Amino acid sequence: MTKTAFTADSIASFATAYPETPNKLNHDLCSHPLLQLPALVELASKLRPEHVEHNQGDLPIGIAPEDVPEPALDIAETIRSIEESGSWMALKFIENVPEYHELLVETLGSINPAVCGKTGAMENLEGFVFVSSPGAVTPFHFDPEHNILLQIRGSKVLTMFPAADESIVPPQDHESFAFGEHHRNLVWKDSMSAQGTPISLTEGEALYVPVKMPHWVKNGPDVSISLSVTWRSDWSVAESEARAMNALLRGAGLSPTSPKRWPASNIGKSFAYRALRKTGAAKVARSLLG
Repeated sequence: MTKTAFTADSIASFATAYPETPNKLNHDLCSHPLLQLPALVELASKLRPEHVEHNQGDLPIGIAPEDVPEPALDIAETIRSIEESGSWMALKFIENVPEYHELLVETLGSINPAVCGKTGAMENLEGFVFVSSPGAVTPFHFDPEHNILLQIRGSKVLTMFPAADESIVPPQDHESFAFGEHHRNLVWKDSMSAQGTPISLTEGEALYVPVKMPHWVKNGPDVSISLSVTWRSDWSVAESEARAMNALLRGAGLSPTSPKRWPASNIGKSFAYRALRKTGAAKVARSLLG
């Protein structure tokens, strides 16, 4: 029988909140051997170099990608000295290492029924491990996947912002993101602070983060290790395709209506974009109109 990472109460709570409401869960992966620092040094050596990102930890909440400074230490040394290096790092696409793929599948298995019943089958399962120095900041950003962030060691605070508020993330940024032209980091304005909701995570807690919900992260006073398990769904893919279709319409001089949040399907624009993409017309149109 497959081991369940989340408690039964957490799974029930998640099923009610999914897919639009941030939701805390409890898990039992804190002592998992694959998620301890020595194993993560080895994991970093097995991943493709471009799938290991490390940054200084004293970044501001908002920063343009080109302004992020180059890290001073290499990957292994950053992990080994994480208590004093003032850094944070992300080990990306850990599912490409077999034992971590198994961990990812087992972790997500218990919530699969709740997901499939609302947004369709889990697709494109991916995993990320974040190792952060005390006080490190992950700048303001959003992610295109459904995401559960499990706190393995230490603590952090995620400050979350309304996903549908276009005064926070303009439609044009969503549309560029759909074409891979916009970095995950978002423009930050101090005036947006009051719209944020801080949610704290300690060891043994996890947080479900809805698709494209903007947030920034502040580490607690100790070293932090977090595991992010993500998936796409029929709904999230359709939303992204509808955004891409809107980019083409906007490039043609129109003012398209933004896709709606779940339970709206956005299937009309999604199908239209798929048809254009299948013929190669979408790429041509984006290059001409973008």
